[in-house]
Amino acid sequence: MATAADAPWRMIARQVWSDLQPFEGRLGLTWRVALLCAITAAVAMMHRIPESAISCYLIIFLMRPNGAECVGQAIGLIILATLVVFGMAPLIQALAETPLLRLAVIAGATFLFLFLSSASQLGEIGAIIGLVIAFILTMVDLVPVGEIVTRGLLYAWAMACMPMALMIGFCLVLGTGPHTLLRRTVAERLEAAAGLLETGDRRQATALLAEGQAEVDKRVLMTRIFYTAPKAEAQWLAGAAAAAYRLLLAAAAAPADAGGDAARRSLADGCRRAALAVRRRAPLPLPMAPEGATGGAPALAVIWRSLAGLAAPDGGMATTPAKAPFLAPDAFTNPDHQRYALKTTAAAVLAYLIYSLLDWEGIATAMVTCYVAALGTTGETAHKLTLRIVGCLIGALMGILAILFVMPHLTSVGGLMALVFCAILPAAWVSTGNERISYGGVQIGLAFLLTVLNGFGPSLDMGSARDRIIGILLGNTLVFIMFTNFWPRSAAVEVRRRLSGALEALARLAALAPAARVDAVNDIAAVATDTAAAKMALDMTPFEPRGQSPAPAELRRLYGVIDEIVALLPAVTFSDRPHDDEARLFRSAAATFEPERDPALTPAPAAVMTDSDAPDTLARARHITQLAAG
Repeated sequence: MATAADAPWRMIARQVWSDLQPFEGRLGLTWRVALLCAITAAVAMMHRIPESAISCYLIIFLMRPNGAECVGQAIGLIILATLVVFGMAPLIQALAETPLLRLAVIAGATFLFLFLSSASQLGEIGAIIGLVIAFILTMVDLVPVGEIVTRGLLYAWAMACMPMALMIGFCLVLGTGPHTLLRRTVAERLEAAAGLLETGDRRQATALLAEGQAEVDKRVLMTRIFYTAPKAEAQWLAGAAAAAYRLLLAAAAAPADAGGDAARRSLADGCRRAALAVRRRAPLPLPMAPEGATGGAPALAVIWRSLAGLAAPDGGMATTPAKAPFLAPDAFTNPDHQRYALKTTAAAVLAYLIYSLLDWEGIATAMVTCYVAALGTTGETAHKLTLRIVGCLIGALMGILAILFVMPHLTSVGGLMALVFCAILPAAWVSTGNERISYGGVQIGLAFLLTVLNGFGPSLDMGSARDRIIGILLGNTLVFIMFTNFWPRSAAVEVRRRLSGALEALARLAALAPAARVDAVNDIAAVATDTAAAKMALDMTPFEPRGQSPAPAELRRLYGVIDEIVALLPAVTFSDRPHDDEARLFRSAAATFEPERDPALTPAPAAVMTDSDAPDTLARARHITQLAAG
């Protein structure tokens, strides 16, 4: 298969095509996003709330498959926006006559909330709060202070909170509950295992394993907090999801000839019947393994045990969802968080200065773009820049065509709702996909909305549409300049960090007793997710400037480490012997990949010398240390 080391653009084209394909739940989330955007636009028009495009953008940006998560995010944003907006009245009065001090406050608040968006669980909401603060303070230049303190603050609050209130009501009525998504996850994993056992096709299984357990833990937590399902059902779903993950890994680890065709067909049939029962909420069947069905393969025995365990009250595994701390462990020790916030703040302030000095308020979208266009590494930012520019051009073209051929025939808000719904459908389809393309969909929707939603009704103003698109392109350009010229952080840095985490988790797994490894789902999932994230970051390197991108030989070395970890995970998990030597080698390689460590200062241990009689897992572990040492 093509990689970023040899055929990058062919790899990217294949990924884009794959990411646009339908999957379960994608169509449902797409029409929900489009319908809620149409309702939001209508409410903004009827109640004369300005910047309705930004309100609709918040829907596209924050809407998730998990209805409870959407409700929780919306409540949190409403509370934060209320505290921030109405706490700014005295600040506006104090800063009205001092533009430089006001600019300093914009920069300081932006830096603070962007730092929190990078280094805490606040995430995207932090960037949105920073945007709201900057939006309010920049309005001082446009209207009298009294208007800002009264009507301006009210409008800013309504711009952020109105779509969130609508999202709460919408998700309570039409949203998908976290318990429903958990059932879907269990069924998908069982069906993927059945397909792998029948055909040997690993693509779907690999994708599901790469998702890990983090999203499952979040959904279990949401199920319990919002009580969307009885306690007993929530407990079963948590255990069943972990057991299905273990089962899927076992199916991927089972040798192609283990147990014979009859046993594999029987296992596949058992997985399919269990998946059907899970989807129908029917009693789960109790599979009976025929004599000798496992063929001496531990992985097949785990599959049978997992299928039988699904009928237990705990779903076959006793699990406790992991709770992430609010602040990242490296929040104040990793300079990348501060640098990210500083670079993005500089881009936003520069955008503000440009359109202010030019007296060109129409391109104020440049500042808005800066808050949502930046990512941690140069490759990610350049990739996102590409998506946003392509999405911007597509969305702008859709908006211009709508102004020319549709708007002249619209006479009511209802007609505008229909237009917004139809245009947001393709944008939402892209935005609900893999994160490799989702920002393109967000930008398509934002560019279209900024083009057509001017004022409080159908608009034919092409000049305003032109200015807003220029602002988006300017904002993207400023972010790209900042992230490629100041503290540029290659995607290879993120790859090394992820590989270090994957190897640490693999070392913990290898150090366990053989019987305990198959139940260490959290460590297994950590290896799979960190490895998949490393590969995704490595796939971003073609977007980096030539001088910052790793050499092809370095890319091949990192891809080689990823391939070895992928091969070792099932081999170590289902092995029946101790792996203390492998655990020591994995820790050594993980230390080499630590981002703050110079690989030249970490010599390869003596154990890396090749031994032709060594087990395959030990030979692969030694190969990893050799690759890590460079």
